[in-house]
Amino acid sequence: MNASAFPRPEDAYDADLDESFDLDMSYARTAAPARAPAHEPLQFTAPIGSEPSVFPAASAPTAFPSGAEPFNPVGELVAGASAALAPIGTGLPEVASGPGYGQQDTAGVSIPRIAIHVFAERQDTLAAADRAGKDRRMARATTHIRVGGIPAAIETYAHEPTPPLIVVECLKDPHTLLAEIDSLAEVCDAGTKVVVIGATNDILLFRELMRRGVSEYLVAPLQPLQLIAAIGGLFSDPAQPFVGRSIAFVGARGGTGASSVAHNTAYAMSERIGANTVIVDYDLPFGTAGLDFNQDPLNGVADALSQPDRLDATLLDRMMVRCTDKLSLFAAPATLETDWDISVEAFEEVTSRIRATAPFVVLDLPHIWSGWMRRSLISADEVVVVATPDLASLRNAKNMIDLVRQGRPNDAPPRLVLNQVGVPGRPEIPAKDFGAALGVHPSLIIPFEPKVFGTAANNGQMVLDLNDKSKSAAAFQTLAQIVSCRELPAVAGPKGKGKSMFGSLFRKG
Repeated sequence: MNASAFPRPEDAYDADLDESFDLDMSYARTAAPARAPAHEPLQFTAPIGSEPSVFPAASAPTAFPSGAEPFNPVGELVAGASAALAPIGTGLPEVASGPGYGQQDTAGVSIPRIAIHVFAERQDTLAAADRAGKDRRMARATTHIRVGGIPAAIETYAHEPTPPLIVVECLKDPHTLLAEIDSLAEVCDAGTKVVVIGATNDILLFRELMRRGVSEYLVAPLQPLQLIAAIGGLFSDPAQPFVGRSIAFVGARGGTGASSVAHNTAYAMSERIGANTVIVDYDLPFGTAGLDFNQDPLNGVADALSQPDRLDATLLDRMMVRCTDKLSLFAAPATLETDWDISVEAFEEVTSRIRATAPFVVLDLPHIWSGWMRRSLISADEVVVVATPDLASLRNAKNMIDLVRQGRPNDAPPRLVLNQVGVPGRPEIPAKDFGAALGVHPSLIIPFEPKVFGTAANNGQMVLDLNDKSKSAAAFQTLAQIVSCRELPAVAGPKGKGKSMFGSLFRKG
């Protein structure tokens, strides 16, 4: 059985919280989605001849006791692993949870512009298919969901052509399922891909379905991300370039310091964690990424947005500014000479091309609202909303988080970062009340350190370079680990001093 069809439970941990900043430890370590092996597309046709089935005839007694399922060592192994990795109670708020979250890492999954027909029998399967059809990764596909299993599909395609992908559910015994699949093959066009949802976790049934040309077999009950990952694996192109993880930073209002948080977090990801990272400054008229890294602003982002169809690896490399060995920058031109009337499709295409250049792409989004901003937030793999503890930030952050949650029903909610906390003499909304109003516990609280941030900004430095012992520097390293799901490399020292405090969290079993 394909292991990618099974959920990956979310890991949850508890840790002592440093009094200098608050940390949300309810994030999951997920693996990249397994790609389907490269092979020639199977033609879904009925088997020729009268080859004997591995299952008994309908009239013959089954080989298993009534109500029992056949032993499947693969299924037993996965079930045991799932139980071993079950979430551990930590007492912390459940912020990285939700329907389908933590079960599949679908970053990079891209569903092409195809028609998908689903014939389901169970109510929960119908609901899961409906949620999957509304997912951001399925935005280009057209999904039609109908009640009824394989017989309903046979009746439908007896009078109309089949779409590129059919998802059918059958809760009957294996022998009946195979017989119905053979009947479905007679009305399917050549090249149609078929995903079967069944009730039996049986490796023999799986092999027999694959022999008949079925593309994938999933076991009910089904989760939305399982279906999305399965469809993505069927239509993945091995020749396509690697797709990195996109992390969007946006301020709840102007002046929250979202750009500073994005730049310092990206710098920590590249220089402390050692991950190749690209910063994309989409604030075209007022972007500060060039200033923060003391780089002459090129028209990198503007040039890319003006010719998205011509972008390739060589051209992208010329448009980027190399800040360090592992950190590159697409700086904004920061000029008011142009109105910057750019289409939503251009932003989407440029972001997609840049994601093929590095494992992590940090999107520094401006505090504006437009069609491309909405699309960028919903399509990002991770969203970080930066707010200050005041009423305007609370209102705007709630609007943003509610919209993102509605547009990403199968993803984790956005991260909330409270910045500039502890300004002397300023009344502030307590972090606990701020998070309770939004339904999202703050992932991080960054203290107010005007001298550190002001000096770093004026010198074109990152906080980690200016004062790596400051509370803000520690906060940025923590946030970098949270959004990247990677740990800081351990530093050799006596009695383990200098090791990452997250080492045990990311240790691979």
